[in-house]
Amino acid sequence: MKTKQDIFAVLQQLMVKEFELDPEQVQLDAHLYEDLDLDSIDAVDLVVKLRELTGKKIEPDAFKAVRTVANVVDEVYALIDA
Repeated sequence: MKTKQDIFAVLQQLMVKEFELDPEQVQLDAHLYEDLDLDSIDAVDLVVKLRELTGKKIEPDAFKAVRTVANVVDEVYALIDA
Protein backbone atom coordinates (compact mmCIF):
# COMPACT_ATOMS: atom_id res chain seq x y z
CA MET A 1 0.00 0.00 0.00
CA LYS A 2 2.04 2.89 -1.28
CA THR A 3 -0.40 5.22 -2.98
CA LYS A 4 -3.75 6.54 -1.89
CA GLN A 5 -5.33 4.49 -4.68
CA ASP A 6 -3.68 1.33 -3.28
CA ILE A 7 -4.96 2.17 0.19
CA PHE A 8 -8.46 2.78 -1.16
CA ALA A 9 -8.47 -0.56 -3.00
CA VAL A 10 -7.44 -2.46 0.14
CA LEU A 11 -9.86 -0.48 2.30
CA GLN A 12 -12.71 -1.13 -0.12
CA GLN A 13 -12.05 -4.90 -0.06
CA LEU A 14 -11.78 -4.83 3.73
CA MET A 15 -15.06 -2.98 4.18
CA VAL A 16 -16.88 -5.24 1.73
CA LYS A 17 -15.68 -8.32 3.58
CA GLU A 18 -15.95 -7.11 7.19
CA PHE A 19 -19.14 -5.06 6.99
CA GLU A 20 -20.94 -6.92 4.19
CA LEU A 21 -21.15 -3.87 1.95
CA ASP A 22 -21.44 -3.78 -1.81
CA PRO A 23 -18.25 -2.55 -3.49
CA GLU A 24 -20.29 0.17 -5.22
CA GLN A 25 -21.23 1.58 -1.80
CA VAL A 26 -17.62 2.03 -0.69
CA GLN A 27 -16.62 5.15 -2.60
CA LEU A 28 -14.27 7.92 -1.52
CA ASP A 29 -17.11 10.37 -0.86
CA ALA A 30 -19.20 7.85 1.12
CA HIS A 31 -19.88 8.88 4.71
CA LEU A 32 -19.07 6.08 7.12
CA TYR A 33 -22.08 6.57 9.37
CA GLU A 34 -24.75 8.05 7.11
CA ASP A 35 -24.04 6.25 3.82
CA LEU A 36 -22.44 3.00 4.96
CA ASP A 37 -24.41 2.65 8.19
CA LEU A 38 -21.35 1.92 10.32
CA ASP A 39 -21.52 2.45 14.06
CA SER A 40 -18.89 3.09 16.74
CA ILE A 41 -18.21 -0.63 17.20
CA ASP A 42 -17.63 -0.95 13.45
CA ALA A 43 -15.23 2.00 13.63
CA VAL A 44 -13.18 0.27 16.32
CA ASP A 45 -13.17 -2.94 14.27
CA LEU A 46 -11.95 -0.94 11.28
CA VAL A 47 -9.10 0.58 13.29
CA VAL A 48 -8.06 -2.89 14.49
CA LYS A 49 -8.06 -4.27 10.93
CA LEU A 50 -6.09 -1.29 9.65
CA ARG A 51 -3.56 -1.80 12.43
CA GLU A 52 -3.16 -5.43 11.37
CA LEU A 53 -2.73 -4.47 7.72
CA THR A 54 -0.28 -1.63 8.24
CA GLY A 55 1.65 -2.97 11.20
CA LYS A 56 1.36 0.53 12.68
CA LYS A 57 -0.18 1.49 15.98
CA ILE A 58 -3.35 3.43 15.33
CA GLU A 59 -4.93 5.31 18.17
CA PRO A 60 -8.74 5.30 17.96
CA ASP A 61 -8.65 8.99 18.91
CA ALA A 62 -6.81 9.71 15.67
CA PHE A 63 -9.91 8.63 13.81
CA LYS A 64 -12.42 10.77 15.71
CA ALA A 65 -12.52 13.39 12.94
CA VAL A 66 -12.86 10.79 10.18
CA ARG A 67 -16.22 11.00 8.44
CA THR A 68 -15.71 9.65 4.91
CA VAL A 69 -13.86 6.83 3.21
CA ALA A 70 -11.50 9.47 1.77
CA ASN A 71 -10.71 10.64 5.32
CA VAL A 72 -9.75 7.07 6.25
CA VAL A 73 -7.52 6.82 3.17
CA ASP A 74 -5.83 10.11 4.06
CA GLU A 75 -5.23 9.05 7.67
CA VAL A 76 -3.77 5.68 6.66
CA TYR A 77 -1.60 7.34 4.01
CA ALA A 78 -0.24 9.82 6.58
CA LEU A 79 0.39 7.00 9.04
CA ILE A 80 2.29 4.89 6.52
CA ASP A 81 4.20 7.92 5.26
CA ALA A 82 5.27 8.95 8.78
